[in-house]
Amino acid sequence: MSAARGSTPRERAPEGYDPYAFEPFAVTVDLAVFTVRDERLHVLLVERGQEPYRGAWALPGGFVLPRESSEQAARRELAEETGLSEDTAASLHLEQLRTYSDPDRDPRMRVVSVAYTALVPDLPEPRGGGDAVRAQWVPHGLYGPLAFDHDRILADAHERVGAKLEYSCLATAFCTPEFTLGELRQVYETVWGVDLDRPNFRRKVLATPGFVQAVEGPPRLTGGRGKPAALYRAGAATALHPPLLRPEGRTP
Repeated sequence: MSAARGSTPRERAPEGYDPYAFEPFAVTVDLAVFTVRDERLHVLLVERGQEPYRGAWALPGGFVLPRESSEQAARRELAEETGLSEDTAASLHLEQLRTYSDPDRDPRMRVVSVAYTALVPDLPEPRGGGDAVRAQWVPHGLYGPLAFDHDRILADAHERVGAKLEYSCLATAFCTPEFTLGELRQVYETVWGVDLDRPNFRRKVLATPGFVQAVEGPPRLTGGRGKPAALYRAGAATALHPPLLRPEGRTP
């Protein structure tokens, strides 16, 4: 059988090599998915339907299949356990966070997890799949202890997201394709947990080449008492020069 298109042919193991000389272990993926809903940061959680930790909240994820990469597994699990379409799951911004390999992190066997974090605009209510009873957007911090070491993974992901907002254009991934500067500022305020000065934020955003691009057409009514707000879309830049630093001493 020929190798799959775009893949490297698999070489034979060296003669005399014993693949059973080392204790086998499983590889999983875990997903820390964030969004902004009702002016609050939310995280996607699933209720486990099987032991261990049956009935507990956990991050969506699952085992990597024999012939798929960890990123392929992450997108597959995101679609399966949330009810998102495969096209939607494939379009989301997924970033590899780190690997978690404590020998006792899973009571079933030795399991190494590759964690990913995703930043998404507000999506419809998900529905659980696989071994999950249900999936739900939950306000960040308003839940009890998570299964396995998922509290640690989620904390690491939250810190990563907060830090990346300082020097990258990733905040636009939380927004719809067209957004106001007020909606973009709300992303920063929600993730960082601070109030930002509106004129100063607007000045910094518009002074950064390629951060946002104005949208031609009528402004959007935002529901406030002020005048309609102009619309923008994500620009071509990927990094902020200079960085948009969070207020000193504050962490997400």
